[in-house]
Amino acid sequence: MPGFNGKTALALARCWREKQKALWGLKMKEAEAKAHDGGCACRYVRYRMTSKPLYVHCCHCRWCQRESGASFALNALIESSRVQLVQGEVQTVHTPSNSGLGQKISRCPECQIALWSNYAGAGDGIHFIRVGTLDEPDRLPPDIHIFTASKQPWLPLPPDIPAVSEYYDASEIWPQDSLDRRARVRRPA
Repeated sequence: MPGFNGKTALALARCWREKQKALWGLKMKEAEAKAHDGGCACRYVRYRMTSKPLYVHCCHCRWCQRESGASFALNALIESSRVQLVQGEVQTVHTPSNSGLGQKISRCPECQIALWSNYAGAGDGIHFIRVGTLDEPDRLPPDIHIFTASKQPWLPLPPDIPAVSEYYDASEIWPQDSLDRRARVRRPA
């Protein structure tokens, strides 16, 4: 897009962050009031997110396109301690990732649906929940579109949600509460 660069994206993201503070409070009060339940296609695995996510990514990288078989992957980042396995068990599959560091995908051992991932960069403390596996996925729309340089050209992005061509610095975009929560996960025991 002409005139749209990394600085423009960061300025948009900062503006979005300020605007989002007011909306975030309303959206997240509703989200916190009710847990986010989800599971696999065969219903063998059921899980519960016990709070709002840290942030929701809509990733347009080619790797996510390949893994999902779709134009993007929608992931809610949340502390693994805030995800309860309510029923069944997951099978963890180690797979390569675009970073070269790999990822662990937690799948239903029966129907093989991917429920969440743990990327090496984020560690085991943060799950990337596949939003599409939630019972009410529409409750968690994306907070940001990432890796838009490789998005499908026919897919328009909403103008009111930040979008960056690659990745970004969370400290410049995430709400302070999410940054604080992430810091607690990363703090050594």
